Amino acid sequence: MPFAIRKAVFPVAGMGTRFLPATKANPKEMLPIVDKPLIQYAVEEAISAGITQMVFVTSSAKRAIEDHFDSNFELENLLASKGKTELLEIVRGVLPKGVSCAYVRQPEALGLGHAVWCAREVVGNEPFAVILADDLIDGGEHKSCLQQMVEQYQVYGCSVLGTERVPPEETNRYGIVRPEFISEHLAQIREIVEKPTPGKAPSNLAVVGRYLLTPRIFDLLSATGRGTGGEIQLTDAIAKLLLEESVLAYQFAGRRYDCGNKLGFLQATVEYGLKHPDLRNDFLGYLRNLTHTDFVP
Repeated sequence: MPFAIRKAVFPVAGMGTRFLPATKANPKEMLPIVDKPLIQYAVEEAISAGITQMVFVTSSAKRAIEDHFDSNFELENLLASKGKTELLEIVRGVLPKGVSCAYVRQPEALGLGHAVWCAREVVGNEPFAVILADDLIDGGEHKSCLQQMVEQYQVYGCSVLGTERVPPEETNRYGIVRPEFISEHLAQIREIVEKPTPGKAPSNLAVVGRYLLTPRIFDLLSATGRGTGGEIQLTDAIAKLLLEESVLAYQFAGRRYDCGNKLGFLQATVEYGLKHPDLRNDFLGYLRNLTHTDFVP
């Protein structure tokens, strides 16, 4: 029986330059999709998969993330005094009971692999998840992406990477795997390459912001030099892991929004707005009216 996945690492030290000036003083992970910041969606996904310890790899500019998951007694007392019980429960539910947070600094911006390596002492010698909040994944009627991946881990007891098909011309934006399929949605990874050009990509099956990894990855990251972009790439360490252990690619059910770019962020905002129980009818009416006018941006 494999060890339970109890910890999730959230690399959140990046500067978010693609969203300047909005991210000049506010972390990109705190940008809201309707009424929740991206990082809260990511934490909720981890909780849905049974994870109870959240490990945030941060920088000095990310105090807002710590504050978001901390208690705010002044706000809670104000809401209680005004009888706003529904809002009070929302605030208290940001971090449910039994779930804890740990914060680790990434001293230099040396890439995703380095950020994960910085969490090694908190994670210890046990398997763990890595979640990139930029990739917002809606499981829809299915279980969350991480729930689906944990189920695969419980069967096979090895590292599992969340993957999806991408347009062949976009392989240079992702880690790309060469799969050997076990079933329709699950494959043994035979090769993984960081951001290959379309002509050299082993497939168009891309790793997209969800990882379940064994602790062996930390030793391999320690011995991994700088790769693509002059950074320590998690993909390069996973390529070494393939030589020692099985690593699976799982094509999850659900819809991914690339909220690391403005178009993906806007798409997520619109579609989550259309699902919001308090907003969907009025918002849908607004969008229908907008599309039937001569609106010109």
